[in-house]
Amino acid sequence: MGQGGEPRRVQAFDGELGVAVARAQEGDEAAFAVAYRLVQPGLLGYLRGIVGDDAEDVASDAWLEIARDLGRFKGDGAGFRGWTATIARHRALDHLRRQKVRPRGTALENDLLELPGVLDTHDQALESLSTVQALALVARLPRDQAEAVLLRVVVGLDGPAAARVLGKRPGAVRTATHRGLKRLAQLLRAEGVVEGVTEDGARTLGESG
Repeated sequence: MGQGGEPRRVQAFDGELGVAVARAQEGDEAAFAVAYRLVQPGLLGYLRGIVGDDAEDVASDAWLEIARDLGRFKGDGAGFRGWTATIARHRALDHLRRQKVRPRGTALENDLLELPGVLDTHDQALESLSTVQALALVARLPRDQAEAVLLRVVVGLDGPAAARVLGKRPGAVRTATHRGLKRLAQLLRAEGVVEGVTEDGARTLGESG
């Protein structure tokens, strides 16, 4: 995890993302494409954890709103990821209300593996999320824990940003992340996805940020 608890795999790209967003706000379509490329994999992975197979349709609706309201956004690359995640979550909840179904988790697919960068090998539970089998286990967590883990690990938000997206206090999100990673470590060990993942390791991860 990077400084403040943010995954390094997306943190390293925040500078590039911030520049792209600023240029896109000036009408640079190529820059908007860069912003999309940097944000979409994580956003789509997060949506798969909420609406399952309808994630791509919901993501398309979210990006239409993002493009429409881009001029209103103020902030840096990290802020843009939080802003887009908030829009995507609202569209996902609207979709679920229209479908009159409960939020459901499905196996998180290979698009999550396209996230740029690599994970800190010290953080064993998060490193294990680089496998499709491990990603599928996230869907078995309680929804609040799954969303917290997805926002922190897949979208790459820090604790306060994830709390803003979820409309919760940072402490509540920190607790949900802690519990989710602890449970994920147990599932990884039980499923034989990875050896040596301990509850203590998950606790350290969950308490950061």
